[in-house]
Amino acid sequence: MAEDPSTSALTEPKLPGRTLWPRRIGRRLALGFGALVLLMLLVLSQVGWQLKMVSDVTQRFATGDMQRLLRVQALSILTEGVGSAMIRLMNAPRESRVMEYAEVDERNRRIDGIVESLINDLKDSGQEDTLQRLKASRTLYAQAFIATVDEVEADDLQAASRALNEQINPALKAMLTESNMLLSRERERIEGELEAVQSKFRKVTMWVGLISLLVVVLAAWLAWRTTRSVVGPLAQLELAARHIADGDYAVRVPSSSAQEVDRVGLALNTMAEAVAHRENQIVRLAYSDPLTGLPNRTALLTPAQEREDACNALVLMDLARLKVINETLGYATGDTLIKEIAVRASAVFQAATDSGLIGSHPVVARLSGGTFAAFFKAADRETVEILRERMELALTAPAVCGEHSVDLNLTYGFAQSTTHQPVNTLMRNAEVALHAAKRAASGFAWYSEAQEAARLGHLSLVSDLRLAVANSQLQMWLQPKYSLATGKAVGAEALVRWQHPTRGFVSPAEFVPFAEQTGYISMVTHWMLTQAVDTLARWAPVHPELSIAVNLSTRDLLDAGLAARIQGLLLAQDVNPKSLRLEITESGLMEDPARSVELLHSLRETGMPLSIDDFGTGYSSLAYLQKLPVNELKIDRSFVDGIDKSPASQRLMKTMIEMGHGLDMMVTAEGIETEAERSTIAALGCDVMQGYLASKPLFGAALQTWYEAL
Repeated sequence: MAEDPSTSALTEPKLPGRTLWPRRIGRRLALGFGALVLLMLLVLSQVGWQLKMVSDVTQRFATGDMQRLLRVQALSILTEGVGSAMIRLMNAPRESRVMEYAEVDERNRRIDGIVESLINDLKDSGQEDTLQRLKASRTLYAQAFIATVDEVEADDLQAASRALNEQINPALKAMLTESNMLLSRERERIEGELEAVQSKFRKVTMWVGLISLLVVVLAAWLAWRTTRSVVGPLAQLELAARHIADGDYAVRVPSSSAQEVDRVGLALNTMAEAVAHRENQIVRLAYSDPLTGLPNRTALLTPAQEREDACNALVLMDLARLKVINETLGYATGDTLIKEIAVRASAVFQAATDSGLIGSHPVVARLSGGTFAAFFKAADRETVEILRERMELALTAPAVCGEHSVDLNLTYGFAQSTTHQPVNTLMRNAEVALHAAKRAASGFAWYSEAQEAARLGHLSLVSDLRLAVANSQLQMWLQPKYSLATGKAVGAEALVRWQHPTRGFVSPAEFVPFAEQTGYISMVTHWMLTQAVDTLARWAPVHPELSIAVNLSTRDLLDAGLAARIQGLLLAQDVNPKSLRLEITESGLMEDPARSVELLHSLRETGMPLSIDDFGTGYSSLAYLQKLPVNELKIDRSFVDGIDKSPASQRLMKTMIEMGHGLDMMVTAEGIETEAERSTIAALGCDVMQGYLASKPLFGAALQTWYEAL
């Protein structure tokens, strides 16, 4: 089994260079940002440690080193001031010596206190030696101070001066020297410590800078790597999506180093395959017939059929009796026949192509129901006729459908052009020819310009019919009906005529069938009913026994509101319902028997008599006839013509008359044209006659003359 390219692309083994780098974007980001966080924590710890170190140094400098330095400076100052204090003591009067003694003693106490504090704080060996010498000098100074004070108290100023110069000043000088040395060493020590701290600060700053640079480099590398592993594959996904949107479903997203992107790519590849599969199904359903597999009407009419070697002939083939077959043997049988015709037609046209009878690439399509079309290139009409003969030969053998064997009969409509014509034009022409063949029951017909002119003429007539009803271009003609027993008129049948303003008189045979097809016949029927009711209203005061019969079309029998509308017309003119007869053709009744019978009962309940027109020409059964609420049977002219010379026709007529009387119906014979025909049907028991022998259809002055002669 072949491997799916999209699956193989997304499951390819990882490259060696990618083994240390996670394939999942989430893990990459977690690893990268985790490293950044660790480095930032390291930087922050270094900065914190540095700040703590600076704080400790500052605190130590403020509380220790600086205090010691200040005490050493104070020691030097106090030592220098002692000599001045001694000179003031020696020169002070006796009464003022107490204050001077106090100042000198205060200075001595402060010097002693500073020396003791320095001895306790300083641990440096060099500083300790200096302090010991300072202390020894202080001892000498103390001894010299006592000796000098004794001389001062003895008022021996010369001896005191000698003691000051020989003992105190040298001791003070020694103390000052040692204190200055102590101050100098303390300054050097503090400067050394500050230099060491600055050196450490520079080192920490360098480390922080290096770590920060490492963070920046790592962040840049992570951004570049993320961009490369995410943005790039995403761009490929976008490009693939654009290709898919443009209808290129063969595109596949390649594998990347990111597992999440690969999953999206796999989903996109799967979607492309699914969309391509569904689109193929849609195209197949849109351009092919699901039952036969042949092209359908849409495929036949596509521009792809308009080729330079373009086919110039189109044949429509319609399976006869398909509706009857479906209703009788079932739709499965009908489908089997359709598939069988598709196979045989395809074989015929393929053989004609192989033999060179017609051009290459003919198209055989199924349009709808049992209608097929063949579009091909033919040299002349004889070629098309040969193809029809071959089709008839191929259909000679009946189709076997289960237990049934059904004959295959096709009706053909041919259209061919010597110039290039679009396929839809040929299709329309072939349909015109097919309808002509069906009307003529000839099996096939060629399209001609006369058919087109007639078709367009009928279309224009149907378009003008609405205006004809609105503008009273229609006319109601009446053909009288007479009782064969009394010879008196019993009524008339209303016949519609059309006096077109430009075409002149238009025969009902020209416009009534097309009015039936388009539904305009309902307007005509309503107009005729209105005219008949108006006429009956005028007749009622003088001849209430007369009736007018109006024909109902097949479409009228499907109108559930017809009975209510007719009753409204009668009530508006105060016309007796028994004066208005409604005639229904036998074939119209059988179009939808259930609905027709329901409507007839509704009409009969209003009191209107009903007639079956053209009886004997339809296919209604006697069992169905007895269910109809009708009052009159009108026997068609085809049974009356020449009846006086045909005993068989007389026996058939007598049977129909007796059947009508047996069902309590009045029997009327139509189309009586000779006295012999009238005498014969009267002898057979017929009730009413209608025909040219009695009167032609009347209108206008002729109708008025007939009415007055009554």
